[in-house]
Amino acid sequence: MWELPKSVAYLRVSTVQQGRSGLGLEAQRAAIAAFAAQHGHSIEAEYVEVETGKGHDALARRPKLAAALAEAKLLGATVLVAKLCRLGRDVHFISGLMAARVPFIVAELGANVDPFMLHIYASLAEKERSLISARTKEALAAARRRGVKLGTNGRKLARENKAKAKATAARLAPIVASIRGSGIVTVRAISDELNRRAVASPRGGRWSKSTTAMLLARL
Repeated sequence: MWELPKSVAYLRVSTVQQGRSGLGLEAQRAAIAAFAAQHGHSIEAEYVEVETGKGHDALARRPKLAAALAEAKLLGATVLVAKLCRLGRDVHFISGLMAARVPFIVAELGANVDPFMLHIYASLAEKERSLISARTKEALAAARRRGVKLGTNGRKLARENKAKAKATAARLAPIVASIRGSGIVTVRAISDELNRRAVASPRGGRWSKSTTAMLLARL
């Protein structure tokens, strides 16, 4: 008898308040369930973590992820997460997880994204964060030169930069979903299709492979 592919679900929120309220968990759980139903995966177990995703040593502070890895290895299953950032926000950490030789599936990226592409997405997401940080620092330095008193203004500016990136991703999400739905799934092909449709990139120009990959990672 044919057996469904096995998966171990892993969900993470970053604060105790989020963990208690369930904020974010239900959305992750729904995304994982939808992926499993669409692709015929059997969810064998679920692990929920309340811990930050920052740092190279994040795994040492995340016993639930370690347990999910161990169970997946025992069952011959994959670890299934809703978004790449639920695993971690550090490319070296993601690389370390891949070295554990337990396959990962990120529901938002699809079933056919191999470990190499997960590494690329993680690298691009990390690069994007560093660019946002650099732009924020440059804007703060310019504000200081103008004599602006900083403090809450700096935090506000950082929030605004992050909000702009999220708003752009949200605006383009339906277009990307439409493109993927038509069978176009590779980064290069999606980039070409965005250009063919005359969709402007975040900076107003044409889409390159790197800017498209950043968008997909942000989504």
